[in-house]
Amino acid sequence: MSDKFDGLPEQRRRGLETMEKVYGFDMSDGEGDFFGYTVDHLFGDIWNRPGLSDRDRRLLLIGMLSASGQADVLGIQIPAAYSRGELDDEQLREIVIFASHYVGWPMGARLNTLVEETIRKGRD
Repeated sequence: MSDKFDGLPEQRRRGLETMEKVYGFDMSDGEGDFFGYTVDHLFGDIWNRPGLSDRDRRLLLIGMLSASGQADVLGIQIPAAYSRGELDDEQLREIVIFASHYVGWPMGARLNTLVEETIRKGRD
């Protein structure tokens, strides 16, 4: 990564670098306990644990977000997975078909719209 995080504690630096990798956009250090726990614990520790790849974690997260109807966060995760090459066109479309049968057709339709928009933008 860049040296823009130099001078930060190791945990914070690792967390911010991981957030950039996971989300696919630039991050900066933030304020408050919520931000701190998110960066230090979730991204500094949890996303860096051995045993699952980032793709594995992303698939689990997409499933959980779909099941809980969190289309707004899916709007971050789907494009990030696509741009990082973790999931391709065929795999994203297969997720829609599979998930729709478990999370319901309305959520599946929202997921499908997001997937098709992501693929279209990726081709532009």
